[in-house]
Amino acid sequence: MRKGCLVTGVTGLIGRHVVIRLSKSWEVYYIARGQEKGNPGGMHRIQCDLAQDWTTGRFPKSIDAVIHLAQSKYFREFPDYSEHVFRVNVMSTLRLLEYARRANAKSFILASSGGVYGHGDNGFKEDQPISVKGDIGFYLGSKVCAEVLAENYTPFMNIIILRFFFIYGSRQHTSMLIPRLVRAVKEGEPIILHGRDGLKINPTYVTDAASAVCQSLELTDSHKINIAGPEVLSLRQIGQQIGGILHKKPIFEINKNIRPQHLIGDIKKMTHFLGQPVVRFRDGIAKYIEEQNEE
Repeated sequence: MRKGCLVTGVTGLIGRHVVIRLSKSWEVYYIARGQEKGNPGGMHRIQCDLAQDWTTGRFPKSIDAVIHLAQSKYFREFPDYSEHVFRVNVMSTLRLLEYARRANAKSFILASSGGVYGHGDNGFKEDQPISVKGDIGFYLGSKVCAEVLAENYTPFMNIIILRFFFIYGSRQHTSMLIPRLVRAVKEGEPIILHGRDGLKINPTYVTDAASAVCQSLELTDSHKINIAGPEVLSLRQIGQQIGGILHKKPIFEINKNIRPQHLIGDIKKMTHFLGQPVVRFRDGIAKYIEEQNEE
């Protein structure tokens, strides 16, 4: 008998890939807001809006794992949508943790963000203390809250907190960093660099992120794990590689008066437990641009 897994956020960038992978070996139950009919790939659809009042009445009575990838689409719109962000990112996490406990789940996978570290010149490691301050913003504050809630459930199940760093890939919302940089190079708009080369990051292609989520189901203990790409690149390097694919020279504007706020995830733990990320940025961004041109 196949194991059962409940997944939220299946229409998101990572979730679309995760459920396709899982459906090959798991019984997948996914939460969806809309009224569409049919279950892709024979998966089980549960209509539920995490931003509204909801219950677990239609959820399976027992489940082996819960993967909570959903996040509020209004994550930048504070304070106008602060309640929406709180309901999806924090309250729904608590309710799903309680559901998982009662349903005898073995694992609970929580999507968090590398942004909870703040910024620094070196790669952040998972055992570094998180200094909670108001300046990280409401969205990242909600992610910290969700992590704290989840950790309290470690006596009942494996709690796997995945801190994602700059995921990119096909059909990503155009407001996110990598799509914005692609658009800037395409349209000849300047890319603003803080310092000569700008901030440094290690962007993660979506298939590497989805693979890490699925592999985390095999862990037999609780962990916090950074999910990031194999290369540390400056914003200048990213712009240049995008320009190379598009055959357009990127335009940079340098602001030497602002110190770049680097955000790099140390991936030693990811590599050890979940596997080495394999998609280099040049290949990932070429795939993204190719798929974008086909739409």
